[in-house]
Amino acid sequence: MKLVILDRDGVINHDSDQYIKSPEEWKPIPGSLAAIARLNQAGYRVVVATNQSGVGQGLFETDTLIAMHDKMLKALAQVGGRIDAIFFCPHTNADNCDCRKPKPGMLREIAARFNADLAGVPAIGDSLRDLQAAAAAGAQPMLVLTGKGRKTVDDPALPPDTQVFPDLAAAVAHIVN
Repeated sequence: MKLVILDRDGVINHDSDQYIKSPEEWKPIPGSLAAIARLNQAGYRVVVATNQSGVGQGLFETDTLIAMHDKMLKALAQVGGRIDAIFFCPHTNADNCDCRKPKPGMLREIAARFNADLAGVPAIGDSLRDLQAAAAAGAQPMLVLTGKGRKTVDDPALPPDTQVFPDLAAAVAHIVN
């Protein structure tokens, strides 16, 4: 099975330091939805793995998060794309859970649910924690320079085998070619 794991905020949609707290605030990064559709057309299963500590902080409810994801899925369907599963961690750093990136628990759960070995599986993110989780789970870390990516690219803690791309469309072009 061909699999790609994507972070959400800063990769698929615009990010905000104040969190994306409503469907109205969820806005796709230009080209990101078409890139996901391109992965689907090339036979890839696409899974989202996203930290959503705004839920744990009480900034928005799980129902609101689901409404944001519904908006994303409908927008994807309009361009011929789909996401096969969305995994999210609602916890804050203080909860010290295993699913919050940079810990690899969420990615390991994806591997278990899809009965997949993550070795070499592209895991695309814009923050250091996304890439550290990918490396810890044995996936291929890929950094996009959207979202927090321009800050992240200079971080000395960047996993050494991280591949860097301007945006999701460029990363997808590399994956499918």
